[in-house]
Amino acid sequence: MFKRMKEDMDIVFEQDPAARSYMEVFLTYSGLHAIWWHRIAHWFYKRKMGFIARVISQINRFFTGIEIHPGAKIGRRFFIDHGMGVVIGETCEIGHDVTVFQGVTLGGTGKEKGKRHPTIKDNALIATGAKVLGSITIGKYAKVGAGSVVLKDVPDHATVVGIPGRVVRQNGKSVRQNLDHRLPDPIEEHCDRLQAEINKLQAEIEQLKEGMKHVN
Repeated sequence: MFKRMKEDMDIVFEQDPAARSYMEVFLTYSGLHAIWWHRIAHWFYKRKMGFIARVISQINRFFTGIEIHPGAKIGRRFFIDHGMGVVIGETCEIGHDVTVFQGVTLGGTGKEKGKRHPTIKDNALIATGAKVLGSITIGKYAKVGAGSVVLKDVPDHATVVGIPGRVVRQNGKSVRQNLDHRLPDPIEEHCDRLQAEINKLQAEIEQLKEGMKHVN
């Protein structure tokens, strides 16, 4: 157990240049605490003691701001940087050496049964605020950009950005796509429709004026 805990702290030093001592990491890194609490909750969950597991996970959430369902399967050297607002669903499967940042959601898309949360393979990175939703797979060494919403599988060694997420880089080469990362603006769209109607009315008025001139 202590060897595994040291391994968890070692990955913090590898990933976070702000980490200065084992004591500091042990006492102050909420992402580390969340993983340790989750292992306890998962132990009870596997032994069909769901109520105790959920209580532990809620205590974990209260103290760390990170919500990990006790049913989630998490590999070794998982690193949660900062961590506030991270949500990991029940059927989520996370491989080894995966990194996620604050505000990440690994969730479902509705009320599906069975496997309904993502599978994150080894060495993947999910950046700040990204939402990975549904029973999809994020490949090995894949990167999901900050604020992206991913609803489809991501291949190995690919970089995904945007809403919805699109592959922009794979195996070190750019993937050319016509990307528009802007969120829809209903006010702007409504103004555009009004302007189109005004332009149409102005054209009809000009046609009527021309007709009146010919009549006179």
